[in-house]
Amino acid sequence: MGPQRAQKQDASPAQDAPDGFGVAVVREEGKWRCTPLKPVSLTSLSAAETELRELRSAGAVFGLLNIDDEFFVIVRPAPAGTRLLLSDATAALDYDIAAEVLEKLDADIDDEDLEDTDPFEEGDLGVLADIGLPEGVLGVIVSETDLYADEQLSRIAREMGFESELSAVLDKLDR
Repeated sequence: MGPQRAQKQDASPAQDAPDGFGVAVVREEGKWRCTPLKPVSLTSLSAAETELRELRSAGAVFGLLNIDDEFFVIVRPAPAGTRLLLSDATAALDYDIAAEVLEKLDADIDDEDLEDTDPFEEGDLGVLADIGLPEGVLGVIVSETDLYADEQLSRIAREMGFESELSAVLDKLDR
């Protein structure tokens, strides 16, 4: 996982809500809009999906979830099924939401495969390709393991053109 900012508590992530943020990103009529997601989105993939689906936008809708600045999840609900990208599959050892993402992706990875391995992404690197972030660029951002998850998400926002909208939401969340 990425560099450590603070020591972790002994409490399990399931009992203790992680630090981080969830942001819904909407692109309608050529404009970006960012809004905070409820804190439960950091612990429940299904809660994040439901909240994103309820936005009912005619444009593109996706969520950016930063969990403990350790890893991120991109969630993009679609009629054919939610598209997902988990920046670090090894996070499933410590975080229920990461395990939930792997399960939803039907990834054939068990805990033994995750032990003692370097972080690796799982899911759809092309999740945002049709709205301005080519698969190769997202792959480069994900591979920059010296960056914290929030820094990686800021880079995604900058590449796609909604960095100021994301920063405004994060300022309101004191991030």
